[in-house]
Amino acid sequence: MIFPLEQLVEFKGNVYEITCASIRRAFQLSMVRDPAIEENDGKVVSLAARQVFTKTVEYQIEQP
Repeated sequence: MIFPLEQLVEFKGNVYEITCASIRRAFQLSMVRDPAIEENDGKVVSLAARQVFTKTVEYQIEQP
């Protein structure tokens, strides 16, 4: 799967926020070498974005 552009276009929230969450999730997946990466043809960013957009993985903003 490529980056879920349709979901990004239809997203009504803060695009910067969800993009940052997807990038952070991609980092986490690559650091633990999640087996789902291989199932997604090695495309870490698209896997992470799909997880965030479908709310498989939830995120929250921490206040400094």
